Amino acid sequence: MRTIDRLSAPEFEPCVKELAELLVDAVDDGASLGFVTPFDHEAAAAWWRAQAPAVAEGGLIVWVCREDGAMTGTISLVRASKPNARHRAEIIKLMVHRDARGRGLSRALLATAERAAIEAGAELLLLDTETGSTAEHVYLTGGWTRYGIVPDYAGSPDGTLLDCSFFYKRLRVKRRDG
Repeated sequence: MRTIDRLSAPEFEPCVKELAELLVDAVDDGASLGFVTPFDHEAAAAWWRAQAPAVAEGGLIVWVCREDGAMTGTISLVRASKPNARHRAEIIKLMVHRDARGRGLSRALLATAERAAIEAGAELLLLDTETGSTAEHVYLTGGWTRYGIVPDYAGSPDGTLLDCSFFYKRLRVKRRDG
């Protein structure tokens, strides 16, 4: 059985160990998520714990997917804090454990975050990913629009510079009067 649940602030800390395991698995598998190898559980847990204040304040929303009790995926939504940007949000840290890939988890997690963004009043979502990655294919076939590629934008876990694709998705069609 699959569930996708938003983590409240009190639920977040007890999930840090499993979130760290997902992050280590993704980095070990070569995902460009902002970390380089060697990358261990302690470093991953420290990164997640550093996100706790943003979760508590509501600026970062984290969902986890569980299948038969095991955490198999996560996605986060960062709400814009600038007054002139409150109509947009950013998808970050979409991760699916390598043993759970190919079952539609990424799309289910994205749909969950998109619905929540709409409910929060966001009209525009942004994200970035490694050019040519499986994740890029998910976005290209999921209604996202690539608006640019920046060469050598980020390093892979082994330090190799990678191109990065930037995407947006309109959640609502903005009506213009006139």
